[in-house]
Amino acid sequence: MTQIQTDRPAYDVVSYVRRGSRMTASQRGWLERHADRWLIPFLAGPRTRSVAAQPPLDLQAVFGRRGDLVVEIGCGQGEALTAAAQLHPGTDFLGFEVFEPALAVSLGRIAAAGLTNVRLVAADAIGGLEHLIAPGALSQLWVFFPDPWPKARHHKRRLVSPAFAALAADRLGRGGWLRLATDWPDYAAAMTEALSARDDLTAVPAGRFAERPLTKFERRALEQGRTVQDLTYRRTDPSGAAASPIPITRSESAPPQAGSRPPDHSPAPATPDESEPQS
Repeated sequence: MTQIQTDRPAYDVVSYVRRGSRMTASQRGWLERHADRWLIPFLAGPRTRSVAAQPPLDLQAVFGRRGDLVVEIGCGQGEALTAAAQLHPGTDFLGFEVFEPALAVSLGRIAAAGLTNVRLVAADAIGGLEHLIAPGALSQLWVFFPDPWPKARHHKRRLVSPAFAALAADRLGRGGWLRLATDWPDYAAAMTEALSARDDLTAVPAGRFAERPLTKFERRALEQGRTVQDLTYRRTDPSGAAASPIPITRSESAPPQAGSRPPDHSPAPATPDESEPQS
């Protein structure tokens, strides 16, 4: 079975907080049955969920073909990844997630849908992008609702920073898309500042990404009256030139209102005899 790194070495500044790893019987079952098929092994670094220096993934070997590659950072329970993979069977999807219970649910979703164009990596996405993804390899990079770290003293932990912007621009192919979403206004402002400072990333006016399903986190934000902001950037040359459009550029829609929301792809409540999560 594919091994998931479980050591607890020295503290390091990361963009996520370590959470409990308790799993239900169903989650453990999904992890045990499906990890070998959909979870990519990698050379682990010295810290929990870190990635050591190593050659980039051989995408031809991983997916059995070479198609456009979309990476989602923090794919959670796999709602967006699974929905998009079903809509675009000709595109390959790779999700980074550090929490075992979420990974387990994602694996169950993927298996239930019988998807062959999705893989998961149980690792910190920054190290994963740096060491597992080759420069220019991505057609899209998704960052939906990263941890906002609202306290000022914790802002150094935020994922989206000038350093992240540089890494994202390097891994995106010319004409590629960077899509982000957050319900924290000051984080949206910080994202915009970091990304717009680069001359190889161009902001694209757009509403809500039509293919991003409504998760329980976004639903909670809407119920609490918070505004969700989507940010979209295109990888361009410093001159502003971009390549021809890349797949998965369906029309954008306006942000959902309280009485009009996007499709809900959140998982159905688990039952004792549940074998796979609902997609």
